[in-house]
Amino acid sequence: MSHRTRRNTEPELRFSDTELRDLAVAWTALSVAFALLLAPIHRGGVGVGYFATMVGLSFVTVGVAFLLHELAHKVVAIEHGQIAEFRADYQMLFLAIMGALVGFLFAAPGAVYHRGRVTKRENGLIALAGPVTNLLLALLFLPLMILPGIFGTIGQMGIWINLFLAAFNMIPFGPLDGKSVLEWNKRVFALVFVPTVLLAAFVIFRVGMF
Repeated sequence: MSHRTRRNTEPELRFSDTELRDLAVAWTALSVAFALLLAPIHRGGVGVGYFATMVGLSFVTVGVAFLLHELAHKVVAIEHGQIAEFRADYQMLFLAIMGALVGFLFAAPGAVYHRGRVTKRENGLIALAGPVTNLLLALLFLPLMILPGIFGTIGQMGIWINLFLAAFNMIPFGPLDGKSVLEWNKRVFALVFVPTVLLAAFVIFRVGMF
């Protein structure tokens, strides 16, 4: 997600210690949340070893999906003259883990906050960068599905997670990216939102994880 504030200095691509800490915390929390959702050890359905494996795989797939999503917001914001930095939302991270325990994941770990004067179009493009990055990543993970063993599992998880994050973030509500895209251009919103949600729903509910 991205969020707009004001700017009074020149932007540059850098990462503060606070930003790196927040990225690490959000990455870890999301990885655990996805692992709980896909391998619900708290319900007694899987063993410790399998759950630990899923946590590790989630770190790889969620890490790529989450970090590149936020980096895309940051880079596009800076390209439009913004100062941009990620901040974790610790309440939302707690909610993500609690939701995963009951079988639902609310993936809103934080946002890239950017400061400066931007038009609705520029703000929409900054917001759109994250979900589009997830869609491209889903395509990149696709060839791994044909491989046996752990690489095939990584491919499946990569597609599932990236489609989920793209569809979720395109919801036009609150701080999610879809709201900024809709405010900018309804046609662009529809062109991205509708196929993304349909594809994500098909993969998640019809194809399944495994």
